[in-house]
Amino acid sequence: MSESLHVSRNGHILEIILDRPKANAIDAKTSFEMGDVFIKFRDDPELRVAIIVGAGERFFSAGWDLKAAAEGEAPDADFGPGGFAGLTELFNLDKPVIAAVNGYAFGGGFELALAADMIVCSQNASFAVPETKLGIVPDSGGMLRLPKILPPAIANEMMMTGRQMGAEEALRWGIVNRVVESGQLMDTARELAHQLALSAPLAVAAIKEIYRETGEMSVEEGYRYIRSGKLKNYPSVLHSEDALEGPKAFAEKRDPVWKGK
Repeated sequence: MSESLHVSRNGHILEIILDRPKANAIDAKTSFEMGDVFIKFRDDPELRVAIIVGAGERFFSAGWDLKAAAEGEAPDADFGPGGFAGLTELFNLDKPVIAAVNGYAFGGGFELALAADMIVCSQNASFAVPETKLGIVPDSGGMLRLPKILPPAIANEMMMTGRQMGAEEALRWGIVNRVVESGQLMDTARELAHQLALSAPLAVAAIKEIYRETGEMSVEEGYRYIRSGKLKNYPSVLHSEDALEGPKAFAEKRDPVWKGK
């Protein structure tokens, strides 16, 4: 494995530490490596949840490696499968990812966190997309994902001025799920991952699929679409062994044993 990434497994949970001192910035090579990790996570039936965190306490990730940029790496370089940081364009990943944000999540680092399904952050976390100050735009998901979360005026201010948003404000706007003390960050992320791992994996996959496919539809259109037979995970979960196991385990007052089929 790369020196920039430390990957470990804990049961059904995969932990990925981005370790590129001093700011955990991501160049194309690291992005390719991250894509490989996320794809292996996607394809491993034993893994259900991933946590991505930056090494140290100051930076989750400063985003694109500007040293690499100064040496000629173009903004539209090939960042590999999954897009920048291996996750921002991995649209067929139907397993949840938690971003544990310690410190600064700037530019592509913020976009990496936004590509996760949930964000837990420390009290010293700070979020920004400062690309306009560098003559570029936040096109690794920032321009597309932030306006779906924030009111237009706030999203425009962040993207056009590059201003920073602190942890508590991010919590108020619904960008993050939890704000905790730095020493509690990974424990909180692991507890959330554990709760996700207790859920039926096919059901979680169906929720991600439905959310992805119907997010731009009205409720009525969404109903028609999920009943059209065009989805993969949703019909599967309805007729799965897990759909039988859940009620059976409840009736027998025991924990369900999910098979993912």
